Amino acid sequence: MSKHKEISLNQLSTLGDACWKMDLTAIHKILVMAEDDKELVEFSFEKWLEEIIDIQDVRKGGDQAFLKQDFETAIDCYSQLIKSRRMVYPSVYARRCLCYLFYNKLDKALYDGMLAQQLFPDWPTAFYFQSVALSKLNMITDSADTLKEATHLEAKRAS
Repeated sequence: MSKHKEISLNQLSTLGDACWKMDLTAIHKILVMAEDDKELVEFSFEKWLEEIIDIQDVRKGGDQAFLKQDFETAIDCYSQLIKSRRMVYPSVYARRCLCYLFYNKLDKALYDGMLAQQLFPDWPTAFYFQSVALSKLNMITDSADTLKEATHLEAKRAS
């Protein structure tokens, strides 16, 4: 992606820089520390509080597996959470996307980035992860364009 001069490296956030470098380990560390989606969480209150508690337990299990870099278990938990459709967390898509990237399941990683973008169109992280997946799929121009869009969205949120 370094051939594309449209993105100034000093414009990139820590996450943007890690995505530009495709440093999955750095991205993992950033996601572990991030509370990026607290303001974006979409609550869908259900009739039964038990269901919500069960879903939260699945999320916690996925997060614990993600912290331990047990990406297979994290994928299973996050997939279960996404299928339930009770609560939608953008970070679940981002984390599962990163798990897929670690396992070199690039199409699935890209798909999760696209789902996150569809649900949360102004969330820069969705674009950052698509950029990494596109780059790994050797779609360099698309990757650079997506990275640029993520940078613009992030700058817009900061102002």
